[in-house]
Amino acid sequence: MDIAIVGTGYVGLVSGACFAELGANVTCVDVDEHKIQRLLAGEVPIYEPGLDALVMRNVQAGRLHFTTELAEVLPSVEVVFSAVGTPPDEDGSADLKYVLQVAHTIGQNMTKYLVVVTKSTVPVGTARKVKAVITDELAKRGLDVEFDVASNPEFLKEGNAIDDFMKPDRVVVGVESERAKDVLTRLYKPMLLNNFRVLFMDIPSAEMTKYAANSMLATRISFMNDVANLCELVGADVNMVRKGIGSDSRIGSKFLYSGCGYGGSCFPKDVKALIHTAAQHGYDMRVLNAVEAVNEYQKNILFEKFLKHFGGDVKGRRVALWGLAFKPGTDDMREAPALVLINSLLTAGCEVVAYDPVAMDECRRRIGDKIKYAKNLYDTVIDADAIFHVTEWKEFRMPSWEVIRRSMKPSPVLFDGRNVFDPTELDGIQYVRIG
Repeated sequence: MDIAIVGTGYVGLVSGACFAELGANVTCVDVDEHKIQRLLAGEVPIYEPGLDALVMRNVQAGRLHFTTELAEVLPSVEVVFSAVGTPPDEDGSADLKYVLQVAHTIGQNMTKYLVVVTKSTVPVGTARKVKAVITDELAKRGLDVEFDVASNPEFLKEGNAIDDFMKPDRVVVGVESERAKDVLTRLYKPMLLNNFRVLFMDIPSAEMTKYAANSMLATRISFMNDVANLCELVGADVNMVRKGIGSDSRIGSKFLYSGCGYGGSCFPKDVKALIHTAAQHGYDMRVLNAVEAVNEYQKNILFEKFLKHFGGDVKGRRVALWGLAFKPGTDDMREAPALVLINSLLTAGCEVVAYDPVAMDECRRRIGDKIKYAKNLYDTVIDADAIFHVTEWKEFRMPSWEVIRRSMKPSPVLFDGRNVFDPTELDGIQYVRIG
């Protein structure tokens, strides 16, 4: 099957490479000429484990192509996926201008039946707007060309996206015609052989499913952070509490880890967008408003512990920052807790030395040289008063604590924002965790 995917960001490029791996003939389209030139030269512009090899393999096999011209590929494809960005507006709503630009281009150039699929995370009602734009553009051309719209939200976890695509928990597809359902069934048929569920539903339900799923996961995180903060006040251990409630089959253990807040491209944006959608319909999402408030509070908690530990005397102190990305397995720093912490530390007059296995270039792009960047985690701790563990990269789990303690100033302290270290192994380094 010939398909086009518009947008070569995280979702579009991963989806395009994976569809090609399954045997589809895929053309990825992007208006960013520099990005397309890099892809044509074999450079993958985002960090995702395994993606470089997957892209290269399918380009060499002739199944994966790149272009800046959507109009040129429309005559040869059956399905067009829209995977462009939907950044948040100032009011928290999703900005649909790129999604609607794609719809205009399709309506201005299509000549035969197409299934137009929204893969970006978009509010309920977006498919209806896409359909109206395409219909209007066809009318301007005096054409009556049949087409269908559909919704196929992505559920890719950064750092595990390829496995999530190839072996998903479920594939959610919203359609409004049997013809569109048949086309998308053929596209996903290679996955159907693996006996996983493709869930067909109406389009509004598919659009809502993505927001509801991410909001539920964000809710679990904020709930446990709230519980962790209370544990500290009453003398309980949040790790024990997590095990106690996670063993309940009705609750489960996933997304019950307390920490210094969630970030990334999905949870913060999607929670805000769902709150905004509800407000547009006169409804107050009280639980999600609380989820967002807890998360904003939690992003400051490591700095507050730092202030308390040193009695407010923090100006001029040198601190090591372990991790910059919002989670391990990615270089994404959108809404990252590390950015909030860095801002607080710099405002307080601290010197910050950071290390992250993949996200330091992205941090430089965002904040420049306001902080120092180290070659490894050991370089960060030289003459440091404190360590902040912010992103739980695996390479941070078993360092030589003796070497670290000897490199730091007297009375060193570790603020663990992810609760992964054993305080009995820290060789004289004071340990402060969450909950």
